[in-house]
Amino acid sequence: MIEVCRTIRTPPERIFAVLADGWSYASWVVGAAHIRAVDDGWPAVGTRVRHRVRPWPLQIEDQTVVREMEPDRLLELDAHAGPLGIARVRLTLEPVSATVTRVRMGWRAAAGVARFVPEAVLSLMLRPRNSETLHRVEDIAIHRQLPAP
Repeated sequence: MIEVCRTIRTPPERIFAVLADGWSYASWVVGAAHIRAVDDGWPAVGTRVRHRVRPWPLQIEDQTVVREMEPDRLLELDAHAGPLGIARVRLTLEPVSATVTRVRMGWRAAAGVARFVPEAVLSLMLRPRNSETLHRVEDIAIHRQLPAP
């Protein structure tokens, strides 16, 4: 599994609020270009975000499905990417203090051609991408106005 980690100066519930907003998926997932639909109840297990990946006009219409979820703590996804296959993505939120959270993002090829690429090669491509993904999550979690409860 390829893993990146980022310590974010905000509580886990703010970070999870970003992950729990399916319409924000393309804002923080590097490579997601457009959200077409979000299932009611996202991010409950089995719900989906339907999206496009890749730059226009070479976009692929695909989806991401929730495999496991624990509010404010864990979100595991199967991110489909057309012929490239399916990536298993696990986002774990670990409170460091009341106002600081360590976010770990694990990625592994679950199906498709990426399973046959050596992990060292995938790591060279995916660590920077996944680090940027966590940077985007941080920006949104810290700077966006959350809806009133």
